Amino acid sequence: MKSRDREGRVDWEGSRVKEAVHPQRTARHIELTGIVQGVGFRPFVRNLAVAHRLAGWVRNTSAGVEIEVEGPPRELEPFVSELLSRAPPRAEIEEISVRQCPAKGIQTFAILDSLPRPDAYQLVSPDIASCEPCLSELFDPEDRRYLYPFTNCTNCGPRFTIIRDIPYDRPKTTMEAFRMCPACEREYGDPADRRFHAQPNACPACGPHVWLVDRSGAGRHDPTEGRQDREAICRAAKALREGGILALKGLGGFQLACDAANETAVNRLRERKRRPDKPFAVMMADFGEVERHCRVTAEEEKRLCSPACPIVLLRWHEGSTLCASVAPNHAYLGVMLPYTPLHHLLLRETGRPLVMTSGNLSEEPIA
Repeated sequence: MKSRDREGRVDWEGSRVKEAVHPQRTARHIELTGIVQGVGFRPFVRNLAVAHRLAGWVRNTSAGVEIEVEGPPRELEPFVSELLSRAPPRAEIEEISVRQCPAKGIQTFAILDSLPRPDAYQLVSPDIASCEPCLSELFDPEDRRYLYPFTNCTNCGPRFTIIRDIPYDRPKTTMEAFRMCPACEREYGDPADRRFHAQPNACPACGPHVWLVDRSGAGRHDPTEGRQDREAICRAAKALREGGILALKGLGGFQLACDAANETAVNRLRERKRRPDKPFAVMMADFGEVERHCRVTAEEEKRLCSPACPIVLLRWHEGSTLCASVAPNHAYLGVMLPYTPLHHLLLRETGRPLVMTSGNLSEEPIA
């Protein structure tokens, strides 16, 4: 439950701060810049303030995050210190400004509407690979997001790909077209939920869907009807197993995929992309599959499994069944793990490593 007062503050149920026992109150105005939007920073600030019995507000601006807190003086210093030491894992604070300001006698903590500032600049979080809790839901038959290819939370999912303007709020992203269902709204408004203020929050009942079309465009359907995510992914995996080439529309743009063990498919992709010998990156379903094809050091494993999910150059294992044309005359293979729910579902359904390369003509930007 939430209500708005005349100043636009949002008073979340359960967030009311008890009046300090100590009669003296003081206040601080705080501004932070860096990657502090799209990483669960406002919910973190709200929960930290309530834990320290502080009242006030937090909001996004076009320049970063702005906070005003007031309460017992002994609580303000640890609050400011913990803003830095306990910040969300994907946050990167570049600068913090703290100044004393008059206490106004506020008794609640609110998340205010965002404040646009002309000509201000705000770093945008990159897209973040799926986190373990979301992957657990993705493959849990009892979960309402079972096999849903756009599962995300404040710790993972699309950021840079979907943003249209700053401050980072849902109406300024491509998710604006998808109105949250009551269940997603409850998560979004619950300070104890990891989807509290997760701007891309969605589920099969209210979020985007996938569909499959052939080269002529046949097979397209209204993704709001029929809920054919599962069918589309199964058909796409079947086409890949049979030597087809798939254009995958995902975070960051289009990728082109084919069976990395199919010589004919890989060479056809090279011809169409006009890429005669430059190595292709390969996506593998999990770390166990990586070890079947490559030799991996502890440091390489750490990088491969990090939230950025980068492409890591690994020494090719002699027993690998991948075709030589993936990386001709190279001792190393560019490998990455799935970083979106759609990738996880497609790799699991296909059952083999896939060439996963940018959907662009040679030397041109990604489409």
